[in-house]
Amino acid sequence: MPHDVELDHEHEQLAEADSAALAQVIWEQETLVLRTVGIDIGSSTTHLLFARVTLKRLAEGLSSRFVVIDRQILWCSPIRLTPFLADGSIDARELAHFIHHAYHDAGLCRSDIDSGAVILTGEAIKRNNARAIDEIFAAESGKFVCATAGHKLESILAAHGSGATALSKRRDACALHVDVGGGTTKLALIDRGEILSVAAFAVGGRLLAQDEQGAWTRIDDSARRVAEELGIAATAGSVADAGVRTRMAERLACIVVDQLAATPLDALGQALQLTEPLARSVAPDFITFSGGVAEYIFGRESADHGDIAQALAAAIVRQLKARIAVPIIEPRERIRATVIGASQFTVQVSGKTIYLPDPAVLPVHNVPVVHLGLALPERIDVDAIVAAFQTSAELLDLAPAARLALALAWDGAPEHGRLLAMAQAIMRFAAPAGSRDQPLFLMIDGDVGASLGRLLHDELQLEGKLVSIDGIQLRQLDFVDVGELLDPPGVVPVVIKSLLFS
Repeated sequence: MPHDVELDHEHEQLAEADSAALAQVIWEQETLVLRTVGIDIGSSTTHLLFARVTLKRLAEGLSSRFVVIDRQILWCSPIRLTPFLADGSIDARELAHFIHHAYHDAGLCRSDIDSGAVILTGEAIKRNNARAIDEIFAAESGKFVCATAGHKLESILAAHGSGATALSKRRDACALHVDVGGGTTKLALIDRGEILSVAAFAVGGRLLAQDEQGAWTRIDDSARRVAEELGIAATAGSVADAGVRTRMAERLACIVVDQLAATPLDALGQALQLTEPLARSVAPDFITFSGGVAEYIFGRESADHGDIAQALAAAIVRQLKARIAVPIIEPRERIRATVIGASQFTVQVSGKTIYLPDPAVLPVHNVPVVHLGLALPERIDVDAIVAAFQTSAELLDLAPAARLALALAWDGAPEHGRLLAMAQAIMRFAAPAGSRDQPLFLMIDGDVGASLGRLLHDELQLEGKLVSIDGIQLRQLDFVDVGELLDPPGVVPVVIKSLLFS
């Protein structure tokens, strides 16, 4: 079975350039060749990858859409343990040292990179850690997408990055993707390439781990719960016994396979849930695994790294054989099954019927997109629109009050009643109290930007900065840069960075 290192990448490009110059540079080219770096910083491991992405221009009126036609991996770093200090915070100095040497070993310097993506997961998203990591990349703040992934978004990224989503679409089948990391296991139910549901629970390969002196000092809360149920003392001395670790790994594997088999969870299984259970609307035709534990499941790794990943993998395999009849398929990527890099996907120019009462709000960079994901019926149901935006935001681990761009495709007549219903839904989702501290961006595929913006401000009395832009096509997992107003002709350039995958 071939295993290409073929993680897709996203590129922000020419990030701090003048808006007009940026649009002109893009329009004048038929092909773009960009260098990107993707950096994945998690609770257990950190790695990065450099790639060259070639994009071809497809002219569409005032827009210039680029599609990826070639992707070449330039250099992959070793996968190393994420450095932590004794107080549990990330050792930013050591992390910066690792990244600096990765650039050096790849024969690149920071000025060689057009754009990148930094994905933070697990412990890395905690406030102190995220702030320290932001400082490492402060010089690239304009051209790097930096995304903090909670349990749900991490589940989505693993499903895409492993290639499981593409495999489900290619086979026209339903897949259950399982990402077993250091501290958590993430699930994604994928039907013909569409992610239907995600979930996560606290089982992983580094719940027990050795320190630099070889003592088993890392005993996470999940491991303590398991030890308590088994009547084992949760101490470094007790878990130093290989037999004890095997018993604990077997119990953790049972929880994993209970989840895969849709067996009713026992008390421990329920206690380790990190999200609501997976909604199983379709039965999976096959199961795929990624994450560090998957390296052992598929026999790609045999070395011991001072944790229970190898024992957990062996226990999972034993229980899969005994309890699961669904085929197990190895995806393209395992431990590198995350988003890697940032690829410039398209540059578009807004329509002229935009709503921009305060041009000083622009420019902005790296605004995450929350896509409605629904076709609009003739009669717009406010409750359904609010629920759809809530679902989309929750999957991306975004709060409605955060800085974000709400995207939708406008179908049908721009009648006042339909527009008002949409505006009411936007208010209920993004500003239920009538005001916002963060600017709200509306990105509409349709010619109603000005009308919708005026309704929100004038009729519904939304307090806060609002930018409503039409003529823009977006999708989930996009980030947008919005440039300054070009007047004439009264439009704004929008640089769209789409997370791409195998």
